[in-house]
Amino acid sequence: MKDMRILLTNDDGYRAKGIEMLSKIMEAYGEVTVVAPKEHQSGMAAAVDLGLKPLAYKDLGLSGKTSWSYLSGTPASCIKFGLNFPFKEQKPDIVLSGINHGSNATMGSLYSGTLGACMEATLNGILAIGVSLDDFFTQEPDFSAIEAYLPDILDKIMAHPTTRKGVYYNINFPAVPKDQVKGIVVAHQGLGHWEKEFTRWNPDLWASRGITMDLLGRSGQVQQEEGEEMFMMIGEFVDDAHNDPLADHHKLAEGYITIVAHNIYSTDEEETRRLESLNLNTRF
Repeated sequence: MKDMRILLTNDDGYRAKGIEMLSKIMEAYGEVTVVAPKEHQSGMAAAVDLGLKPLAYKDLGLSGKTSWSYLSGTPASCIKFGLNFPFKEQKPDIVLSGINHGSNATMGSLYSGTLGACMEATLNGILAIGVSLDDFFTQEPDFSAIEAYLPDILDKIMAHPTTRKGVYYNINFPAVPKDQVKGIVVAHQGLGHWEKEFTRWNPDLWASRGITMDLLGRSGQVQQEEGEEMFMMIGEFVDDAHNDPLADHHKLAEGYITIVAHNIYSTDEEETRRLESLNLNTRF
């Protein structure tokens, strides 16, 4: 499909290399508009900026066929803003969020600001796709597999649109060159959780991995009131023994591109029927 109206965002901020690459890929499909967070917004899920919070917006102009701007809000707020202003008269044909620097497989999808933006788009009836690279902010990310294989995946999804309401797509790429990718797998959300998630504030820990506050779009200055102790989240992932071979994080680790279909409507239909069987439906 060509001549599309395309809205892009991410949760790594408008200066991230991933969204720059995604814009270049999507320019082959039509007119690209970026409304991305001003600063890093990982872990925001589908949060929006309520509570009379002032939000700063800046039009950054054109680069190639892409119109760039930022908003000092969450990824979901960026989608809302895009639908309120640049796409006020006509919705975009598709929303893409990414390329995220880090995996959004397994239960990380619950926290992902990348996918939170997709949820907001899906809520508005727009095809939404999250794209992630399992590289966690390496200095020189290898996007060759995404350049090579993402267009064909998009073409197939767009050529055969779902009739189900609430669906959005989560695509994760292994951090390997394109010739080392083993294939593409339609997988499902893997099981697992994080433990020991809080450690004392230590930006040097991230700096040792090449991640700086500037790279995250944040100031290195931490505001600390008297009596406060400073912590940060990092955590250890604990895999679940009930995962089967198609768990997305397992296939990703094996070198496969994974595609997972999520849905914003999270009612558990089987459990609903079980509760009904307990005679909980009562009229007073």
